[in-house]
Parts: sequence; C-alpha cells; structure tokens
Amino acid sequence: MKFPKPHTLKQIAHLIDCKFVGDANFQVLGMNEIHVVEPGDIVFVDHPKYYGKALDSDATIVLINKEVECPEGKALLISEDPFRDFNKLTDYFKPFQGSNTSISLSAKVGKNTVIQPNCFIGHNVIIGDHCTIHSNVSIYDDAIIGNHVTIHSGTVLGANAFYYKNRPEGYDRLKSGGRVVIENHVDIGAGCTIDRGVTGDTIIGEGSKLDNLIQVGHDTVIGKKCLIASQVGIAGCVIIEDEVTLWGQVGTTSGITIGKKAVVQGQSGVTKSIEGGKTYWGTPIQEVRAKLKEMASIKQIPNILKQLKN
Repeated sequence: MKFPKPHTLKQIAHLIDCKFVGDANFQVLGMNEIHVVEPGDIVFVDHPKYYGKALDSDATIVLINKEVECPEGKALLISEDPFRDFNKLTDYFKPFQGSNTSISLSAKVGKNTVIQPNCFIGHNVIIGDHCTIHSNVSIYDDAIIGNHVTIHSGTVLGANAFYYKNRPEGYDRLKSGGRVVIENHVDIGAGCTIDRGVTGDTIIGEGSKLDNLIQVGHDTVIGKKCLIASQVGIAGCVIIEDEVTLWGQVGTTSGITIGKKAVVQGQSGVTKSIEGGKTYWGTPIQEVRAKLKEMASIKQIPNILKQLKN
C-alpha cells in the first residue's frame, strides 16, 4: 500500500508515538507485508525469529519491537507493539468509510456494464466495460474489475483478511487496507468470497473461471486461464500460476506456489508447493502416478503375507 504522498520517518514516528533510528527526513513511501515489500516501504516484525528476514528484506523501514543494529541505508521504528502500530498506520492511511448508497458516488462503471438490483458497490471501485454484475453481489472499497467480467449472485469481493494475533484477551485482527483486482474476461460463480490484500492486492488473472462457492484468501495471486471448481478453499499469499486446474473441494495451505498447468484432483490437500505440468491427488499431495503405484503396491500386501505363511 503506497501512501498518497511521501512522509518522513519523523512524521511516521509521531503518528504511532514511537522512537526511530535513522535520519528524521528519511523518506517513507508506503507499508507492506514482507512478501510484497519494496524500497520505501515499512514492514513490521515482532518476533526475534523473523528479525533477520525483515531487516534483510527490500523494505527500507523496519517497525520492530527491539532496538537492533540498523542496516546501512535503512531506518528503524522502535515500537512496544509493532502489530498494533501497523494497524494504527492502516487506520490512518486507509480508514474505513461508511456508505449510505448502494453504489458509491466515487465508483466508476464502464460502458455497457449491467449491475442488477440489490448490489453494493463501494468507494473508489472501478468496473470496466461489458461486465455483468448479478444481484446481491457486494464489491467492497477500492476493488478493480476489468472488462468482460461476469460475477454471479451472492459473491463478495474485498472482505477482511483472515489474519489474527493471539493475545491473552483474545484474537486481534490485522486490519486490511489492500484491494481485490479482477482482470479481463474473468467469470466468478455464485457465493464466492475473495478477500482483499492486507496491504497489497488479491488478483484473479485474465481469462480465469471460478465456479460457485469458492474462497480465495488475502494476497493470493491466481494466474491467467485458470479453472477452479466448486468448494475450493485457497489460503492467503498463495501463487497459482497460469492455466492451473483445481477440481472440487481442493484446499491449500498458505504461502505456497502451484506451478503452471498443474492439475489437482478433487478433495486433495495442497500442503506444499508443487511443480507445474503434472497431475496431483491426495492429502498430503502427491503426483497421481506415484500415488497410484503406491496404492497398487499396498494391494499386494495380503498376497505377499500369504506367500510368506506358505
């Protein structure tokens, strides 16, 4: 998430009432999670296990809960609670704005696009040309939808990321200030939920087709011309490359990559990154040929035991 204009390190420290290490005029351009940070971004870290990863990342400002040696060319924000203060910055730069109209006055809708009754279109949403948005679709703030897109009834674009910190008093939500981006020629079935990024974008690539009742987690990127069948659940921060097929009730863990033209058979659990160009099945996931050979071998066990007895 980029800020509307650059801020200084001192200004950001003042917003969250914390100390800083570095030049007071050090330029701050935005804030992001570690997997999408760029120079000029703030990244937060609150566990020693991940200090090194954050300090070595592309982020040039690290919001951290301990004063450590600052890498050259970077700056630190020293906070008692980086998670809390990252949320403060999200609230400041991307505050929730209520709406009192079904279609926000700031939304832009392209030519020959049809929006059926009972839809909600939030602030700053952009919908392209020749789209069909069926009834009871909710499109939250800042979503971007390309041309020739069809979205069926009951689908929600832009709900909060499922991202929580466990505190003694209960779960604390990491607030979402990112977007959902739907590219051209995408079809989305009925009753789907596509969560917005925490600070970046959740993306559905050009020409991809989603069946009914699919969950897509925050910051996930689905490539071009993918086919995703009903009741698939995709966790956050997943990369699905082009022309992947996920059949019904496939589930994934977070932070993995599914390679180009991979096919995952129904009810499989994708527990790790998998190569493209192959067909997979089962939980934990295995290539189909290896799994079938294993099952054939298992079936021979009674015969082997019988022979041993003889």
